[in-house]
Formats: sequence, structure tokens, C-alpha cells
Amino acid sequence: MNTSSYQEHIATLQARYAKAMQHFNLDAIVLASGQKTYYFQDDHTAPFHAYSGAQQWLPFTLNTDTYLIIQAGQKPRIVWPIRDDFWHAPNPVPAGEWQDEWDISPARVDDKWFSGLPQKCAWLGPQPQSFAQTIEGLNAYVDFSKAVKTPFEINAMRLATERAVKGHLAAKEAFLAGMSELEIHLAFLQASQQTAAQEPYPGIVGVNEHAAVLHYEHKDINRSARPLTLLIDAGANEHGYASDITRTFVRHDDEFSALVNSLDTMEQHLASSAMSGVDYRSIHQEALVGIAHILHDHKICRLSVDEQMAKAIPQVFFPHGIGHLLGLQVHDVGGFQIDELGTTRKDENSPFLRLTRTLKKDMVITIEPGLYFVPMLLEKMQADIPQHGCDLELIERFKPYGGIRIEDNIVVKDDLPINLTRNAFGQ
Repeated sequence: MNTSSYQEHIATLQARYAKAMQHFNLDAIVLASGQKTYYFQDDHTAPFHAYSGAQQWLPFTLNTDTYLIIQAGQKPRIVWPIRDDFWHAPNPVPAGEWQDEWDISPARVDDKWFSGLPQKCAWLGPQPQSFAQTIEGLNAYVDFSKAVKTPFEINAMRLATERAVKGHLAAKEAFLAGMSELEIHLAFLQASQQTAAQEPYPGIVGVNEHAAVLHYEHKDINRSARPLTLLIDAGANEHGYASDITRTFVRHDDEFSALVNSLDTMEQHLASSAMSGVDYRSIHQEALVGIAHILHDHKICRLSVDEQMAKAIPQVFFPHGIGHLLGLQVHDVGGFQIDELGTTRKDENSPFLRLTRTLKKDMVITIEPGLYFVPMLLEKMQADIPQHGCDLELIERFKPYGGIRIEDNIVVKDDLPINLTRNAFGQ
């Protein structure tokens, strides 16, 4: 860990929270990591992910029942859970220089660690407790600033990206060797050094037609007799910070691989436009125009770009948004906010777009155009759009390939953005 970078990170968070406490007339804020949740009528717990507002402060993966106390002008305090438990592994306080920035208070579950808190104290996180207030608007106030990342956070996401890229390269080799979706996923996990429960989101591994299912949730154990396409959307974590990467790999140099190359070129162009001051919605609109060009250039649709846009043809093949904020959550918070007060803005013409803000320096975003051959959407197009101009015979040839998505993680800058993903792939 870079100590000076972490010190600057803590100072930035303290300034943000001091501003929030002043705005809401508070003396302290308690951040709770959260507690275990159990499956219905079972003693087995769901995988735990700490509340992002608490995780943001620590340089390691935060566990359950941990509390942070933030007070203006004071060193932050962490209440560390002592577990008298012989069923599970011990839970020692992680060693390291990070401790210099904290007051550490070990506490058992029945300790009254909160007894000395000031009266004007707010709670952020799950399972609010009666000793602290839940303040309307406080969540939105602190969420808005999370979109702009500190150097410490950006470095964590760079490390998460590098681990995920190792997994993607291993997945590619497994696919080219004819492995099943499950085997491909296991190759990804091994190379990225994580278990499935540690992934920032369940990895998507779709071979052939499964690549047309946007959030394909299965892992087929059977090997395909004729593998054509692999779409893998999978990331890694670095103490809570996520990478979110998608690649589409093919086995043959054919008309579908030409489509992949065109989308890859378009994706890189879109990524290079992610600069401060740019309305993210305009990047989404540019992506739709780009899809229309690809459909026309590859003779999938004979209509002009303007005619396609008027009839919403690109949305048949690219039905989701161009991307989202990335950070402690894969779809990071505050994507629709336009101010600290929680005012939101959605794009009625793009209902699945998860980010509608104007980009600022050091935001981290994804750029992820796709082009899919989804039977349901194609059938709807034929039923609802007269004179759609699409070559249905060519589309039938493409259906066995499923679809394409290419996704990079981008650090917004004032001029040329930083493409964490391409840097990690070395391209």
C-alpha cells in the first residue's frame, strides 16, 4: 500500500464528511459495514459485501459488524469486532501503516461502544440503530461525491483490472481449447486468484447463442460441439473496488469476426471521448449512431443511418446503456444524481442508461457497446417496425454466434482519458 496516497485519501474523505456534517448540523456519523444475512430457514449465510460507504475508508476488504465513527476535526475511529467463536477463523485487526490514521477500539457484540457518542449523530448503512439518527438526504449527499475517485481508489481499480485481465486471457485460452462454460469460468477464477463468492459480480460466461443473453447466469457443464463465440463479462476486486471487463472472442476469421473488429474500433473511439465536461448521455447517443453505421456497413440493415435512428433500429441490436459509474459497487451509486441534494435526472429515451451525469475529472466509468442477435427483439422488430430494412437471412446466419460486447474501464481526464483495461491488456 502507498502510505502517502492512503493518507491523502483519508484526508479527502474527512473533508467530504465534514462538509456533510456541517450541512446537516451533525457532530458525528456512524458507518456500519453490515451484518450477516441468512438464507430462509437455514443457518447458511449469503456472501457478504460491506456497505460501500464504510468500505471506502479502509485499505482491505471489510468484514461484518464493523463500525466507523467520523467526527469533524478528530481522527476517525474504527470499532473492531471481537468474536469469541471457535466455529470460524479468527478476525484479527489487519497489520499495516493504515493503523496510523485510525483510533482502533476492539469491542464485543454486547459492549456499549456507542455510549460516548454525541447526541447529534447520524447512521449510514444497513440495520440502523436507535442511538443514531437516520437523516433524509444524507445518503445522497455523500454518494454524489463518491463518483470522483481519489488516486488511492484509482490505483485499487487499476490493480483489480490487472487481475481480471489475467483471468480473461486464461478464459480465452480455455475457450479456444474447446472447454465448457464452467471450465472457462474456473480458468478465469484461477488466473485472477479469486473464488466465485469474491467476484464483484457473478461472472457472465456465454458460448455461442448464450452470448445473446445480456445477463446470462448459467455455466453450462457440457462442451459445445461447435464453439464459435465466447462472451465473458467478469471482473475482480481490490479491497472492495471493482473492475468490470467484457471481451468477445471468436474461433474463426469470418463475417462475424469482422463485426467484432468493427465494434472494437467503435468502442475505442467512444472511450477516447470520455473527458471532463462531456455529457455522458451524448456518448450513449454516439454509440447508437455507431451501431447504425456498423449495421449498414455490414449489410445487416440497408437503411441509412438517419432512417435507422428514426425507426430505433440500433436499439434492437444494442438494447442496453453504454455504461455506468464504477467503483466500490459495479454499478456505482449516484449515477442519476446531478447535485448533492439528490436531484436526479433520467434519460427517457434511454431507459436502461445508468449514468446521466456530466463527466468530471477522475470519475471512473465503463464504456460497453454491444451488438446482439436476440430472437425476442428481432421478432418484435419484425412485428412492430414496418420496412425495417434488415437482411433476415443474414441475421439467421449470425444468430448461432449470439452477440458481441466489449467493455473497458475508463478514468475520466481533462484531455485524454486513461483506459485501465487496454493498458492492462497491453494494447
